[in-house]
Amino acid sequence: MRPLVAGNWKMNGLRAALSEVEALASAHSSPACDVLLCPPATLIGAMVDAAQGSPIQVGGQDCHAAQSGAHTGDIAAEMIADAGGTAVIVGHSERRADHAEDDATVKAKAEAALRAGLLAVVCVGETEADRDAGRTLDVVLGQLAGSLPDGASAENTVIAYEPVWAIGTGRVPQISDIAQVHDALRGALTDRLDDGASVRLLYGGSVKPSNAAEIFAVENVNGGLVGGASLKAADFGGIIAATA
Repeated sequence: MRPLVAGNWKMNGLRAALSEVEALASAHSSPACDVLLCPPATLIGAMVDAAQGSPIQVGGQDCHAAQSGAHTGDIAAEMIADAGGTAVIVGHSERRADHAEDDATVKAKAEAALRAGLLAVVCVGETEADRDAGRTLDVVLGQLAGSLPDGASAENTVIAYEPVWAIGTGRVPQISDIAQVHDALRGALTDRLDDGASVRLLYGGSVKPSNAAEIFAVENVNGGLVGGASLKAADFGGIIAATA
C-alpha cells in the first residue's frame, strides 16, 4: 500500500507562500509516498500551477454537500475539482467543533467529494475528555460508522485519525495507543467494505520530522495528515522522507 502524506494548511498562506511548494517539488521529485497539500480555497488554483509537473497533488479543506445553490461563503466539491484539486478533507475536528458538523453532515460532504471525482479524506478523532473517560474507541468507531460515505472504496476514500487533544499541541499519543485505534479502524473498515483492508489510514496530531518515522512504522498507519509542519518545505519534506 503506497503511503499518503497530506498537508492541511488550515487558514494560513498567501500567494507568497507558494515558494514553499516550489521548493518542496524541487526537493522531492520522486517521493516514496503520494503527496497532497490542502491550502485555503483562495490558493487552490495557484498551488496547482505551482506544483505542475511534480508529484504534488492539491486539494481543499472542506466542501458543501450541494453541487451549487444559495450557500454564501461555501464551496462545492465540483468547484475544487474545477480549480484542479483532486481531494478534499471532510470532518476535521475543527469543522466538527467550530461549525457543529455532525456525522451525517460529514457523510454528505464525503459523498459530494465522491460525486465530484475527488478523494475524500474523512477525519475522525476523540477529545481529551473522551480519552480520559475511556471512550476513545467508541467515539472514533462511531464517527467512522456515521461519516463513511456510501460508495466508499480504497480508491476514493482515506480515513485520518486525529486525536483532538494532540492537534497542534505537541502532544502525541503513545505508539501503542495509535496502534490500538488504527487496528480498530482497520477491523471496522474490513467488516464494512470489500476492500477495507486496502483503505489508507492516516495518523494526524503533532506529526513532525522527528517522530514521523516511528509513527509511520506502526502497522495500519499508512501515512499522515500534517498541520503546521506542512507549511514549510523543509519540515514537510522531512516527513515525506520518513515514508521511505
